[in-house]
Formats: sequence, structure tokens, C-alpha cells
Amino acid sequence: MACKVIGLIQVKNQEAFDNYRTQVPETLKAYGGEVLGRGLVGGLLWNELNCEGFQLTVEIIFPDVRAAQGWAESREYQELLAVRSEAIRLTLFVVDIGTQPS
Repeated sequence: MACKVIGLIQVKNQEAFDNYRTQVPETLKAYGGEVLGRGLVGGLLWNELNCEGFQLTVEIIFPDVRAAQGWAESREYQELLAVRSEAIRLTLFVVDIGTQPS
């Protein structure tokens, strides 16, 4: 069942971020991933989990959770971690869109 990977992004270095985000789409292809959208955060309506501030979001779709995990652990994506670390702070999580909560 399809899943989405959602990223909450805090930019540290804009030039490094521009470099990073142009390379990510190529790493997705082998895992059936596709960026659905990126956006600026317009504000929080609730923050009961006390998330740190973030300015941007990204939404990526994958055929299933296994494909998303494969991408995150792939050599191609792992090679971007040094530039990612310089560019941003990131919270990345998987949403299994085929499973309903109990």
C-alpha cells in the first residue's frame, strides 16, 4: 500500500540546501518515489507535541513503506547526508496511507 514521507525542514544554510534539494529527486527514482509538493509553513494551528520551529515541508510518495525505507537507507541517499547536515535540520516520517488508525 502506498505511503507518504513527510519532511519538516529547518534551513541552516540556503546555498547548501539548494544543492541538496536538487540532488534528492534522482535518489528517489529507483524506489518509485516522487516529490508531490514542497511548501512554506504559514504557521501552526496547534503544537501540542512541542515541535521545534520549521520553515518548509516536503511530501514524497512511495509505492509502499518498504520502498521508502529502502530509499532512506540507500547508498545514493546516504551519500547526501553530509551536505544535508550542513544545509538543514530535518524531521522525516512515514505515513502509511493505506492503514487506518484503530
